[in-house]
Amino acid sequence: MKQFILAVCIMLTTLSSSAQVNTDRVMMIGKNALYFEDYVLAIQYFNQVITAKPYLADPYYFRAMAKFMLDDFQGAEEDASECLLRNPYYTAAYQLRGAARQNQDKYELAATDYQRSLEFFPEDRITLVNMGIVNVEMEQYEVASKFFEVLLRRFPDYTPGYLTRSQMYLEMKDTTNAMGDLNKAIEMDPYTAQSFAARGVLYLQQKAYNNALADLDEAIRLDPYFEGNYINRGLVKYHLNDLRGAMADYDRVIEMDENNLIARFNRGLLRAQVADNNRAIRDFDKVIELEPDNTIAYLNRGMLHNETGNRAAALADLNVVIEAHPDFFSGYYMRSQLKREMNDLRGAENDYMLARAEEAKARKVATANPEPFKQVREQGETKDTREQADQDIDKFNMLVVADSEHEQKTKYQRQSRGKVQNINTPVDPEPMFVLTYYERAYEVNRPVYYSEIIDKANSDLNLTWVLKATNNEAALNELQIQTHFRSIDNYSMRIEGNPANPSLFFGRAMDFMLVQDYENALKDLEKVISLKPDMLLAHFARATVRSKQMEYERLQNDPRAMST
Repeated sequence: MKQFILAVCIMLTTLSSSAQVNTDRVMMIGKNALYFEDYVLAIQYFNQVITAKPYLADPYYFRAMAKFMLDDFQGAEEDASECLLRNPYYTAAYQLRGAARQNQDKYELAATDYQRSLEFFPEDRITLVNMGIVNVEMEQYEVASKFFEVLLRRFPDYTPGYLTRSQMYLEMKDTTNAMGDLNKAIEMDPYTAQSFAARGVLYLQQKAYNNALADLDEAIRLDPYFEGNYINRGLVKYHLNDLRGAMADYDRVIEMDENNLIARFNRGLLRAQVADNNRAIRDFDKVIELEPDNTIAYLNRGMLHNETGNRAAALADLNVVIEAHPDFFSGYYMRSQLKREMNDLRGAENDYMLARAEEAKARKVATANPEPFKQVREQGETKDTREQADQDIDKFNMLVVADSEHEQKTKYQRQSRGKVQNINTPVDPEPMFVLTYYERAYEVNRPVYYSEIIDKANSDLNLTWVLKATNNEAALNELQIQTHFRSIDNYSMRIEGNPANPSLFFGRAMDFMLVQDYENALKDLEKVISLKPDMLLAHFARATVRSKQMEYERLQNDPRAMST
């Protein structure tokens, strides 16, 4: 979806006609890097253009886009503002700055930018959706409704519009209209996982657990890599008393992401319920390692330590909880019992008196409780849930729902970040295989691809890095970028002394390709093939370069092509 965002924004812009050839070329390479998600590299190229010609608007805009995709929203806002200072009619810059401000919770300023964009393109779907979202964020529901009404009147088959409006209705506690929009979205497009996931969560909230399970099963079938759906399906199975199935879903999430806080927390609670205390403690250990201020995890771990007889560890955890929540009278009762069992009678008495005082403040009847741990554990029999943002210590025993705050870092699925309303197809083809030195780690186990030709080339070509074929190539970081620029210089010097060595030209071509300088990469590969026509990897690398050039040219000629 990020490629679609870039396509839409690039469609609205053209390079300055006054730019000299070298500036145009650097801009082109920078846009190549941006399109292929090498954002750090793209920023370096745009920096060069800005240094040479600081009066141009384009490099500020594209650098803002790169910063935006790196979640540097403040930097993106500043660069978009610089762009608009140089060209106040740069429509895409208003959209981008609005998105950057929206991600910084500057909703009024974002609305101003989106409104300015609508003056140029009054029927732009992206901007209409974002205007609706921004007004919902400001709790201006009537205004938001009008924007959604305009959007869906103009584009009645726009499924993401119904999905986004359903989120507004949920915020308004209007579950009837929310369900209506979700049903409409699924009726129009039964192949979008987000629609089933959203309706499944709504069914979960309505306690229609069998319907929720069916929808979440379908969402997972359509998109098996979205962790939040497994977490919520685990909750549904928990409510249906399928603890084994719930545990399996949390295991699956942790297999994909061992640092997933919600899955770790929920699995810890489930393990505690089935008296698998030691493994439950390990889950809460991980939660606390990742989120040291999670007092709810400390409380649960403290209770488990007490049940396993580790009173010193239980006391340490309770101390953390009470320090953060000095009015949590149940915590004082628990600590009082612990101290009594550890023969700290004075400390136990002090905590007991504090517990009674705090309980009185809460206007509750103070009663002696000889088994506070048992009472608190019995409270855990409730099957209520909480959102991750809800840190009420009294809800320590509730499983956590995977809401959009957890999975998408925003309560609403923002078009500008390539979320629900930006999705035009539920299926994306696998990326093509390319020749590279770098590969991203896979979220799940994938086959190991082996090529005898590549293995032989790594032995014969004497390259600095190990060649590999992958369809999951990684973007370069700043250190790697500088390393490959130096490698280009090194190869150039070696080629001067040995101009008939195809391995040197191939090595430099790989460096040029990695820094997105496809024109020079192609020249070097042509040279390799002229020197050694039977070098298969040179043909493969040349095909890779040409395909990337064709893809970028297609983007330039038909910028909405990537949305289909």
